[in-house]
Amino acid sequence: MKIDLTETTSSKINQALVSARRAVGTPAIGMVLTLVIVTDEENAYDALKAASDSSREHPSRIIAVIKRVSRSPRSRRDARLDAEVRVGSDSGSGETIILRLHGELANHAQSVVLPLLLPDAPVVLWWPEDAPSDPARDPLGALAQRRITDAYSAEAPSAELAARAQSYAPGDTDLSWTRITPWRSMLAAALDQKPGKVLSATVEGESENPSCELLAMWLADRLKVPVQRTLSAGPGLTAVRMETEDGTIVLDRPDGSLATLSMAGQPNRAVALKRRETAELLAEELRRLDPDNTYEATVKFGVENLAGAAAPEPATAKASEPAATPTAAKKTAAKRAAAK
Repeated sequence: MKIDLTETTSSKINQALVSARRAVGTPAIGMVLTLVIVTDEENAYDALKAASDSSREHPSRIIAVIKRVSRSPRSRRDARLDAEVRVGSDSGSGETIILRLHGELANHAQSVVLPLLLPDAPVVLWWPEDAPSDPARDPLGALAQRRITDAYSAEAPSAELAARAQSYAPGDTDLSWTRITPWRSMLAAALDQKPGKVLSATVEGESENPSCELLAMWLADRLKVPVQRTLSAGPGLTAVRMETEDGTIVLDRPDGSLATLSMAGQPNRAVALKRRETAELLAEELRRLDPDNTYEATVKFGVENLAGAAAPEPATAKASEPAATPTAAKKTAAKRAAAK
């Protein structure tokens, strides 16, 4: 069931929710949390679909906040709230509220969202893209116990990870970290089977993929060994090699679906390491609402501490100020002497 509301208020939206629940025959609220999504029109459909799919495992009230920035100065002064309420089969296993904030109201989204939160239920905030530099201090982020970002959507993922480390607060997490959960589980299991001392490691993956950096930082932080970050054509994370006293452990996934685990003295084994959809990643993050201390330690380790991390490019001379050569310097000195 869908209800469209134009130029509405939070109170009218709550009334529409009650009416919609009665119309579909579910007057009771059976949801475990409120998931707030801050997105734009371009990414709203994909984000809502992922949230709706994840709600089948975690029944929740989904609130999508879409800020509609007006072009003209007059329109920016006209604050207006439009909403769409979805209940029943149109919203997975919970309720969906789509808020479109126009004009000055876009700068005060927290005042619109606060009355719509489920009482006595945890709040999770998700930025599919364009996350604030400090999620915990964001007006909407301050309402949530758990804040989910995605460094993969940033233009400079490595810089985004550095910003996440600097502004980390308990409850922060990132989907780039969630993507490597199966890799971390598999590598930990391999070391349990062959508990030799690890001497070094190499993480191989495509460029500008923050999951590769996070996995390398996790290995370096936990094993206290040098970890090399190398590039491949992808897709995503392709291989991890760990040099141990008893031989090399290799987890290789060249096609983004099926991986091969190789250990010295044992036959090769095929391992399912399929690249997961956003709905699966989101559902995993909604399973835990406590601070992720392992993520905190990993992201604070720092990309710059990895072996082979990209160093900043040396400063180049400006075109209008060419670097002086020895010959040019001698001619300049001779002219000054003659002038004296």
